[in-house]
Amino acid sequence: MQDIRIDRCYCFLCTFAELKEVAEATNSTTVPELQQHVHFGTQCELCHPYTRRMLRTGEVVFTEIVTGED
Repeated sequence: MQDIRIDRCYCFLCTFAELKEVAEATNSTTVPELQQHVHFGTQCELCHPYTRRMLRTGEVVFTEIVTGED
């Protein structure tokens, strides 16, 4: 089995570390708030659960599949 490393919105190649910086600078606490400041997550939306977790916990690299409201 191969290890996974998810660290970005792959549609727009924006890393969660970059998104975290913008979130902190703009006090964004939700995906829609963050999307007002940076373009990401508007195509497949697979990054949304990771972004929500990043906003909640500060994590920027994920080694498991995150789905739903995780």
